[in-house]
Amino acid sequence: MQYPVDDLTTAEQARLAPHVTHPTRPVFGLVGLPETVKGALFARYSRYPGTLRRLFLDEFADSLPHDPASAAYDGAEGERAAALYDRIFLGYGDDSVAQLGGLHVAAEWCSNVLTKVLQRPRIGAYLEQSTRYIAFDVPMVAPTWQDEHDVVTPAGPGAGGYRYLRDPELGPGYREAMDGIFRIYADLIPRVTAWCAETYPAPEGTPPAAHERALKAKALDLLRGLLPASTLSHVGIYASGQTYEGLILHLLAHPLPEARRYGRWILDAVQAITPSFVTRVERPDRGGRWVEFLQEREAAADRWAANLGLDRATADDRDGDQARSTVRLVHVDGDEDDLLAGLLFEAAEVGEAAARRAVQGLSSEERGRMLADLVGERENRRHRPGRGLERLRYRFEVVSDYGAFRDLQRHRMMTVQWQTLTPELGAEVPDEVTAAGAGDDYRRALDLSAAAWRTLNDAGRPKEAAYAVALGYRIRYSMDMNARAAMQMIELRSGREGHPSYRAVAHEMHRLIAEAHPAVGAAMRHVDRETEPRLERILSEMRTEARAGGS
Repeated sequence: MQYPVDDLTTAEQARLAPHVTHPTRPVFGLVGLPETVKGALFARYSRYPGTLRRLFLDEFADSLPHDPASAAYDGAEGERAAALYDRIFLGYGDDSVAQLGGLHVAAEWCSNVLTKVLQRPRIGAYLEQSTRYIAFDVPMVAPTWQDEHDVVTPAGPGAGGYRYLRDPELGPGYREAMDGIFRIYADLIPRVTAWCAETYPAPEGTPPAAHERALKAKALDLLRGLLPASTLSHVGIYASGQTYEGLILHLLAHPLPEARRYGRWILDAVQAITPSFVTRVERPDRGGRWVEFLQEREAAADRWAANLGLDRATADDRDGDQARSTVRLVHVDGDEDDLLAGLLFEAAEVGEAAARRAVQGLSSEERGRMLADLVGERENRRHRPGRGLERLRYRFEVVSDYGAFRDLQRHRMMTVQWQTLTPELGAEVPDEVTAAGAGDDYRRALDLSAAAWRTLNDAGRPKEAAYAVALGYRIRYSMDMNARAAMQMIELRSGREGHPSYRAVAHEMHRLIAEAHPAVGAAMRHVDRETEPRLERILSEMRTEARAGGS
């Protein structure tokens, strides 16, 4: 497999060298930089179409000292710190020590399948390139390429191509299908953008630049379902040493070669900055046995699913889900007494049983007034109620397009599980795409995706076959969360600026919670219930333009 390499001048390479752990590899760590610079780099990353190295050179390098010697990183943790970690972390097994330090790592040119694996650990911060702000319609151009063995070679005439994972072992049919899908995507962007401009004219007083950005975001939102899961993205990660250790081990145990390769590269990047965090990974009796355990556990799940006939859906199963996306509330824990007792617990000096007896004696009016007081006057969605809401839990089973899943999966305070991505649960053509006259082309791209998946799956490569599946196809997943986390996610993901596919999931989750616990549903005051088609990003872009004009 080959990866693009930035075209840097000698001076740019020298400027960059003190601050990256590897000069060309897709995975590298940031070193010798203030924490504020690293945070700003990752914050800017999601809307920047290029690599992190290019972003640093273009927008940040000039604000830092130009003397490499003054900013260089010597590659050593310090003997005292290394000895401390060796004694406590390895000698006594105190994993909390590895939570005391964190580092930034960039993982570039990774597929959308891999981005979900990278973002699975709960305790970490993740930032991914957005399909809303970046168009994937321009073929990659790189003077040199690098393979997984760090061999850098000239790209050669005609090299490049669209941004998707390339692997000769996936066959020529896969490559032809991906190229066909990306060509359709690229052809539709100007057509759908023009339709959006005609359908959603700028409100009076809207800055032209803000309107143009909102139109682009709308068009890319409508077409993101065409992008296959092989689409390459960049992910910025900031996490503790403990989180990196767990992530690396899960990657090394993963069935996809791409995941195992990035696991090794992330291990190299962490070792180049804080090797003590990951000392156990390469020890056969520690990390080696851990990887074997994870592989054995996955094999056991596959074996039992097959024994019980759960590894294949019947025609009835598929027909039930293919008709539409679904959100089901499959389990609820707790009741209103639990909620009220939990909200009072920290202010009380009695046990939970006494608190429950007290609230049980209240009238409906008193209970309502008390709950309103305890939740508080929430002026915006960032004003969150107390942890008493965590006494209630909900588990949802969702079937939605993979694009919506990508956004919902990123929420950290929940347990999310998902099944393998296939085209078997179907896909929909967005109504606005049909209105723009692009429905037939959209369906043609979906058909190319499904055919490529079927070829790989029939060849005995079900894991790799997921690369061929377009983001518009549905996937089944479960989300288990407490009421406080549900409030945060539903209010955020129902917002008017959000993508319609995940807004629909948030709306249905809110409706189901309100049926189970009306008081909790009513406490979610900042749910945007509007469903009419609109130019979602226009208000945000106008605010951005206003801030830029005032700076």
